[in-house]
Amino acid sequence: MSELLTAIDDDGVATITLAAPERRNALTLDLVDEIDVALDRLEADSAVRALVVTGQSPAFCAGADLAHLGASQREGLLRIYEGFLRFARTPLPTVAAVNGAAVGAGVNLALACDLIVAGESAKFVTGFLKLGIHPGGGMTWMLQRRVGPQAAAALAIFGEVADGRRAAEIGLAWRCVPDDELLRAAQALAASAAAAPPELTRRVKQTLVDVAALPTHAEAVDYELDPQVWSINQPEFAERLAAMQQKIKGR
Repeated sequence: MSELLTAIDDDGVATITLAAPERRNALTLDLVDEIDVALDRLEADSAVRALVVTGQSPAFCAGADLAHLGASQREGLLRIYEGFLRFARTPLPTVAAVNGAAVGAGVNLALACDLIVAGESAKFVTGFLKLGIHPGGGMTWMLQRRVGPQAAAALAIFGEVADGRRAAEIGLAWRCVPDDELLRAAQALAASAAAAPPELTRRVKQTLVDVAALPTHAEAVDYELDPQVWSINQPEFAERLAAMQQKIKGR
């Protein structure tokens, strides 16, 4: 029986739900394989232009299943990492709708997405040190890039737990919303990205990754020039520009 539910709406947003509530959606090797297959399929579907990932109540993702984690060495850990790194690699825009506890690799899953929306009942718990294990999967890198060194230390070393509101305050989440509005809010954000020309959105997402490694503003200006010229020469730009000009004339 599948532990991954996928639904595609009319806006081009695919919602992926981890559906193993009896273990709080913890990642097993089977679930990781399902994620890999599902993202391959969705990326190949021209109707899909953005992704939302969430968990079946009461949790978002409780991390790696301990039965697998305890026996894992290098190769086993790398396989578990795929449960969230696959989201980090997708060219589609991604939104994590964190609806409950995100623990360990569950935090990594949220961080692997472009945007995090947290419900009020969300809880971000790194949990590695309490379990006696070093953080993995690039958590320390992703966390510092998202919240800065002090908040990263608070979460990863000092065991601080951020609820939805606190996550939004420190920049771990883009916003915190009431639990009953969470999925709609995440899907609305995804729909906004999905409304843009797909190839343009993918290029902007890649540019955000690439320019982060550039040391100066001048280099970023130079880097962005070619893709901006490319976009100006696309038919979607001409169509949207004409529509906007027509709208302005009608005011």
